[in-house]
Amino acid sequence: MKIKKIKFFDKRIKTKFLEILGKLSTILSTILIFFGIPTGWEIISAGVFLVVLILIYFVIYFRANKLTEASIDIGGTTVSVKQGNIFEEIGLKVIPFNEYFDTIVDNKIISELSLNGKYIKNVNQDLIELDKQIENDIYLNSENNILEKNSKRKGNIGKKIKYKLGSSVVIDDYVLTAFSKFNDNNEAELTMTQYINFLLNFWDEINRVYAQKSVTVPIFGSGITRFKGGFNNIEINELLNIMLWTFRISETRFKYPAKLTIIIYGDLFNKINLFGLQEDVNYGI
Repeated sequence: MKIKKIKFFDKRIKTKFLEILGKLSTILSTILIFFGIPTGWEIISAGVFLVVLILIYFVIYFRANKLTEASIDIGGTTVSVKQGNIFEEIGLKVIPFNEYFDTIVDNKIISELSLNGKYIKNVNQDLIELDKQIENDIYLNSENNILEKNSKRKGNIGKKIKYKLGSSVVIDDYVLTAFSKFNDNNEAELTMTQYINFLLNFWDEINRVYAQKSVTVPIFGSGITRFKGGFNNIEINELLNIMLWTFRISETRFKYPAKLTIIIYGDLFNKINLFGLQEDVNYGI
């Protein structure tokens, strides 16, 4: 069932309607100054005008709920939000890993249905080479990014080096980034503070590696990541707004024609409110 993302009397729909009404009223007032309304047609004219206004409001409402893509400007960077498949996009594609950059797709450490799992299963299947590229990246393995070199993990499974959230490594056309913390049960989880800190670090990393290429990212946290501290029911719209807000306050800017694309998967797209996205960004979300 398709979810109506915007209420009929949403304030942004009313604002858009009033904007159109103002322009239409100015045009009609100018016309009436010269031509006037024929005698006997006053009531009919008023009725027609009312019907036109109602139709305009409905058109705005239905168009707002049928948007499939929105492009907004943030500090000179074009940011596109749309439904799609990140693996089919051009430029750099960002894949979230856990804080250890694990590569075990066993539906315990990494789910085969996650972007992380799909990347390993379908894109970079040579795990020995993948692990070697992660371990040998000089910047990723600098003191600034490594938090712990010999972490103790339950069951003694997975990698031992723990990285700072947001730490990233470029492998071919993909940016692998340390997104989620792992608890003692190897479950991905984050507090909201950690999530925001991740994003701020991540945008700095993207600014370092993007090399004037377009970058595509998912909505981080919209998968199986568990949010702690009262944010366990956070909605995807809120995650998107936080991503856009942190991008705006970061120093990351893409030079034209490079752009940032945020991809939304499947049914989650029906929960996204694209209408008025630029307004949300400009006024602090």
